[in-house]
Amino acid sequence: MARRALKLASLAAAASGIYLYGNKFVDPNDFGVVRVGRAIATVHLRSAERLRELCCANRGTFIKVGQHLGALDYLLPEEYTRTLKVLHSQAPQSTRQEIEQVIREDLGKEIKELFVSFEDTPLGAASLAQVHKAVLQDGRTVAVKIQHPKVQAQSSKDIFLMEVLILIVKQIFPDFEFMWLVEEIKKNLPLELDFLNEGRNAEKVAHMLKNFDFLKVPRIYWELSTRRVLLMEFMEGGQVNDRAYMERNGINVNEISRNLGKLYSEMIFVNGFVHCDPHPGNVLVKKCPASGKAHIILLDHGLYQVLSESFRLDYCRLWQALIKADMKRVQKYSRRLGAGDLYPLFACMLTARSWESVNRGIDRSPVSASEDMEIRSNAAAYLPQITQLLNNVPRQMLLLLKTNDLLRGIESALHTRASASSFLNMSRCCIRAVSTYQRSKSHSLCRRAQISLTEALSLWQINLYELFLWLKGSQLGNWVIALLSRMHHSTY
Repeated sequence: MARRALKLASLAAAASGIYLYGNKFVDPNDFGVVRVGRAIATVHLRSAERLRELCCANRGTFIKVGQHLGALDYLLPEEYTRTLKVLHSQAPQSTRQEIEQVIREDLGKEIKELFVSFEDTPLGAASLAQVHKAVLQDGRTVAVKIQHPKVQAQSSKDIFLMEVLILIVKQIFPDFEFMWLVEEIKKNLPLELDFLNEGRNAEKVAHMLKNFDFLKVPRIYWELSTRRVLLMEFMEGGQVNDRAYMERNGINVNEISRNLGKLYSEMIFVNGFVHCDPHPGNVLVKKCPASGKAHIILLDHGLYQVLSESFRLDYCRLWQALIKADMKRVQKYSRRLGAGDLYPLFACMLTARSWESVNRGIDRSPVSASEDMEIRSNAAAYLPQITQLLNNVPRQMLLLLKTNDLLRGIESALHTRASASSFLNMSRCCIRAVSTYQRSKSHSLCRRAQISLTEALSLWQINLYELFLWLKGSQLGNWVIALLSRMHHSTY
């Protein structure tokens, strides 16, 4: 049913485009659907702006929800996501007096007693806190993350208010199924409000990914950290979606995109411990003057998703099937993850590709502007099915969908979206994860050796294919191909 609906929507969009293109004397303004479309877009924009103003006025939890909605590219009209995305970097700030109050209450000292200097203007302000640059009495430069003073007290009231509002809207519009969003906020907000938990997450992920020498996670200074104040090593750089910054500083954009993909593939498929807020303000890049290497700096470790083993393995196998365009296994593992008969829609949401591209193979061709438009049109047309799907899938999936969209936004800004290398890295991690699980469940030495051999062969095939792609795109590869071609012609 979902597959047929998606196909019909795609055909309708294509037919409209062909007609308008073929008829050169048609003024699009003469079509009622165009005029109505503009009116709807304007209504969406005004509503989105009012929603943003509400979030900024109520602050705290409301901004957190607004940020979450801004990441739902697969669900909401563009007017909403574009308008609400600014909440990631333009959240309201606490005053100097409020900051002093929190530090006095939590650390028992005044700012001037703790720091040689403390910058009044925050480096960044978010929904729950803001960060200031400071210098300790011993000369260490630090980043001081300070929670907005009223967030703790207001959060439970805000969540209750949202719950009531959503229940009222659902009575008027039965297809409005957004209670999952409130449930996620209710579960995750207490963890995000505990900065000691954030510090532990930072140390855990730094240890977990210590083999990636390009990753930098700020060190935590525990002696001056509390549930509302977190002192960290100060690190700076350009935002990961700032292509111009990278070009000015001689940073390889493709390398950054590739390394970011490696980090998240390792977190999701191998470790099952996932940083779920990779918006550009939380992921910085900087070239090391000494080594010349580009570093990725991962900030804000308050929101992590822990994946169960069964979920993680099913998710691995689903992505393997999507990369291989194995539709039977796509259906099988989508159903196991709660998608049911809506598995075609689920596959499109995960990959941000059309159903046609999923069938053809998502690594076969890059995303086109027309395909992006088709996906957004289908999202608006099938809101009830999407909300039904979001209610049915495991809660673990919700933050992964948000994370996927944020990462795709970064790739889109860097013009590296859907590169073959990102799928190869994902494939490597999936193979390693499944093989590790199979070995752990096998009691036979011979069977474990067989699993290891199969794993090594699969990884070798990926390496060989990656070498082929590199040769194909390099000057050396073109020279070799031209030489072989001349040798071939000379033999005849």
